[in-house]
Amino acid sequence: MNIVYVAFRGHFSDSPRALYDELLDRGVEATNTWLSAPHTQATFPDDVTTVPFGSPESIAALEGADLVISNDHIPLDWEKPPGAVYLQTWHGTMLKRVHNDVLWAPEGRLAYLDQDIARWDLLLSPNAITTERLRKAFGFTGPIHETGLPRNDLLLGPRRDEVRARVRAELGIADGQTAVLYTPTWRDDLVFAGGEGGAGRSFEFPIDLEAFTERLGGDHVLLLRLHNMVLDRLEPAEGSVVRDVSGYPDIQDLYVAADVMVTDYSSTMFDFANTGRPMVFFTYDLDRYRDQLRGFYFDLEEVAPGPLVRTSPELVDAIAGIEAISDQYAARYARFRETFTHLEDGAATRRVLDLILPTATASGQTRTTEGDDDRALR
Repeated sequence: MNIVYVAFRGHFSDSPRALYDELLDRGVEATNTWLSAPHTQATFPDDVTTVPFGSPESIAALEGADLVISNDHIPLDWEKPPGAVYLQTWHGTMLKRVHNDVLWAPEGRLAYLDQDIARWDLLLSPNAITTERLRKAFGFTGPIHETGLPRNDLLLGPRRDEVRARVRAELGIADGQTAVLYTPTWRDDLVFAGGEGGAGRSFEFPIDLEAFTERLGGDHVLLLRLHNMVLDRLEPAEGSVVRDVSGYPDIQDLYVAADVMVTDYSSTMFDFANTGRPMVFFTYDLDRYRDQLRGFYFDLEEVAPGPLVRTSPELVDAIAGIEAISDQYAARYARFRETFTHLEDGAATRRVLDLILPTATASGQTRTTEGDDDRALR
């Protein structure tokens, strides 16, 4: 069996990685090939077979696969072979609108990505409320399986404390220091317009680092995790409280290492909620992003499990007072988890493999919404 894995156009991460690791643990006989990118190649273990994303070798791998596992569109021109199965795990619960539901997209982009959607056989949903949003946004008529996300199993599993200690040591986070993980999403206009051809920047850093350092720097570290669509990188000065972890292989490791999350409209909020740790929402461009640039599926101000702040001073104040915020938002946080993490129990990987492996048996914990007939890997 030939299996090809794709995560964010060349990363070794996310649900494809969780499934890959479990397949290895089970001793499943397969030829495993990952698509990599030049800037991510060093994050792949030496014993993992890779081919460059977009190369002729990657097209040949995809067209020779029995099973393709991806967490995003594969924007390449390839023909899925007869009998092959393409499992689309997608990469999270959506606050911001996607695909056909977006307010704006570059001309021709959605039509091109539709060619990839037409190849999908199975689509995963992280929770019940997201299922029909996925179906409508992508126009997907095949089966959608509500399994939770394999990538989040770590956050609820027995290895999380071990991983937390290892990652904090790697990043130089001392015992007693508060690690603040900042995960801003990308801005469509910056990535597709301002950042093209080197004109402009694809990310604007809105935090006053001098004020952050003066108020919190003694016992806080800011972990900056930029979206994979953002090519610009911050270059922290030596001795800075900022650690640029944008190149860290898998964000799940960073979730367990962090004590607080700061985000804006990123789907990372739904994953991090599995930790139960506090969140602050730095929504400095909320009106424009929600009403003009992308659009939302629900009102963030009504359901966010933490405060929405608009300025850098407000953000620093919120982080400094995070214990009081945790108490203030406890009930809302619990409702947020009931809505968006009700399927997350540390066993999503097993449930997904039950769907695609011919020797697996149904676990009884997965609900399928049918479009076309369900197909398992044969």
